[in-house]
Amino acid sequence: MIDFFNTNREHIINTILVFGILFVIQFIANLVVRKIGRSRRKNKARIKLVKRYVSITFFLIALLIEAFILGVEVKDLIVLFSSVFAILGITLFANWSILSNVTSGIIMFFSFPYKIGDKIHIHDKEHEVIGIIEDIHSFQIHIRKSNGELMTYPNNLLLQKAVTLVEKDAFDK
Repeated sequence: MIDFFNTNREHIINTILVFGILFVIQFIANLVVRKIGRSRRKNKARIKLVKRYVSITFFLIALLIEAFILGVEVKDLIVLFSSVFAILGITLFANWSILSNVTSGIIMFFSFPYKIGDKIHIHDKEHEVIGIIEDIHSFQIHIRKSNGELMTYPNNLLLQKAVTLVEKDAFDK
């Protein structure tokens, strides 16, 4: 056992350093996401979801760096990634809306000017929507219309359409 640690001491130290540094960076990034979320009064569930995305991203980066530390060659990683991306490409092509809605959900977390409880008007040719935002999820937004109907609207379409904030008095008329 001691021989194992002596022969692989450099790899072990580098691994500890990589995971330690990335853990600190991930912690700081999660604090930034939480601070942005609280300052913009985002739902706690949305803050938690974006923090999970950040954690997964840093974990994947750590695995990639760890592969280089352990001596995996670039050509081996290229074969691995090309295979994975081919499978993901075929899968996501069949489900492109899922990927675009998740991406839109992340964009909306950082830049969507409306929050839960706001009254909005979505200017869509096919479906004019006026209602109150009840919840914002990874894939869709829930809007309660004035007649009581609950409408789910995809995040990717929401970013493509003009959206205006409706004053409370104008909404109640």
